[in-house]
Amino acid sequence: MNSVNIHAFIDKQRFNRFHLLLVVTCMFIIICDGYDMFMFGTILPSLMKEWKINAVVAGNLSSYALIGMMLGALIFGPVADRIGRKKVILLCTAIFTIITFTSGFANGPVSFGWQRFLAGIGLGGVMPNLIALVTEYAPKKLRSTLVAVMFSGHALGGVVASLGALFLLPHFSWRAVVWMSIIPLFLIPLFIKFLPESFTYYVRTNKNEELAKTLNRVNPHEKFSPGQTFHIHAADDPSTSFTKLFVEKRAFSTIMFWIAAFMCLLVMYGLSTWLPKIMQASGFPVGSSLLFLITLNLGAVTGAIFGGKLADRFGSRTVLITFFIAGFAALTVLGFKPGMLLLYILLFIAGGTTTGTQIICNAYISQYYPSGIRSTGVGWALGIGRVGGIIGPTLGGLLMNSGLSVQTNFLVFAVLCLISAVAIWLVQEKYGQLSSMNRTGHNPDGINVEDGVV
Repeated sequence: MNSVNIHAFIDKQRFNRFHLLLVVTCMFIIICDGYDMFMFGTILPSLMKEWKINAVVAGNLSSYALIGMMLGALIFGPVADRIGRKKVILLCTAIFTIITFTSGFANGPVSFGWQRFLAGIGLGGVMPNLIALVTEYAPKKLRSTLVAVMFSGHALGGVVASLGALFLLPHFSWRAVVWMSIIPLFLIPLFIKFLPESFTYYVRTNKNEELAKTLNRVNPHEKFSPGQTFHIHAADDPSTSFTKLFVEKRAFSTIMFWIAAFMCLLVMYGLSTWLPKIMQASGFPVGSSLLFLITLNLGAVTGAIFGGKLADRFGSRTVLITFFIAGFAALTVLGFKPGMLLLYILLFIAGGTTTGTQIICNAYISQYYPSGIRSTGVGWALGIGRVGGIIGPTLGGLLMNSGLSVQTNFLVFAVLCLISAVAIWLVQEKYGQLSSMNRTGHNPDGINVEDGVV
C-alpha cells in the first residue's frame, strides 16, 4: 500500500483501543474544564455573603471567565491549526488548572475576577481543539456520537462540582471547592502519552515518521512506513484560515452557527450560574438548589450522548431543532413552579436540550468545515458564543435584581432556545464538507475538493 488516503483510512475504522483512549483522555480534560467553569455557580452564594456583593457584581465575576474563554477560543483555535492541536491542549490545560487553583487564595472580587479571566483563556482554548481532535480521528459512523460523549464531560464536570460543593461547603469554605481544580496538573504526563497529534498538522509539516507511527496506533494491523505517500484533502493555508470560513458559500451558515452558539451559551451559562440562587429565591434550601444543578447537568450528559447517537442516524440539524424546541417548552413550564417530581423531570430535559444541545452543535460545526480549518471554525463559533455566555450571568443578575417573577426569568431563557432553533434551520448544509465532497466525487469525510499529498 504505497499511497494512503488518510481520511478514507480513518473513516472505515472500527471503534478500538486507540479511540477509547482518545475519547477518555479528552473527556477527562473536558470534565476538569467543566468543573472549573460550573463550580462558580456552586460557590456563588458563599462569595456574595463573604464579600458582601450584589447579584449584578456576582454575575460580572462569572462573565470575566467567559470573556477569557471567548479570547481563548478565538486565539487558540487558529493557533492550533498552525502549531498542532496537542500542544495547544496541553498548554491550555496547564493555564486553566494553575490559575483556577491560585484563585482560591483571592481576598476579594477584584483579584478573583482577574484570575477567573486568565483561567478562562485556557478554558476557552482547550475546547475547540479537543472537539477538532476527536472529530479528526473518529470513524465516520460514530463521529457525532464520540464527539458528544467526549464533550458531555463538560456537563459531567458540573455534576462533579455540585457533588464536591455538597460535601466540602458544609465542612470547609468555598476555597476548598476551588483548590480541587489542581488535580489535572499532575496528570499532564499521561495526557502527553495518550493524546495523538493532528494528522493534518503532520501532513502540513511533512512529518511522515510521526504520521506513520500515529496511523499504526489507529490500527496496529496496518503497517505504515514514512516512505509511503499520504493523501489528505487540501490542507488549508493557516495564515488565511479565518477567511476560509466565509468562502465557497459558507458565509451565511457561519453566521447562523455563531447566532445559535451565542443564544445557546447565553442560556447555558445564565442557568448554570443562577439556577441555585433562583431556586433559593423560590423557597428551596441550599442543598436542594445544588441538587437541581446536578439534575440539570445530568440531563446535559444524557442529552449530549443520546442526541449524538440520534444525530449520527437522523442528521444533526433535525436533532438540534427538535431539542431546542423541547428546551423552550421545558423552560417555559419550569416558570410555573410545578410539583417536585415534574420539576426534576423538566430540569433534566432543560439540561439535555440546552447544555446537551450545545455539545451536539459543536459536533455539527466541527463536521461542517474542512479539516484544515476545523479548529478555526469551532473556535470562532465558540468564541462568538462566549459573548452570549458573558451576557448570560449578567442578564441573570439583572433579572434577579429586577424583582421580576420566576416565570419571567425562565421565559426569557426559553425564547432564546427558539432563536437558536431558527438559526440551525437556516444553515445551508449543501455548502458544507459532505455535500462538497459528493459533488466532486470524493467519498470519505467530505472535507474539501482537492487532495493534499505528502
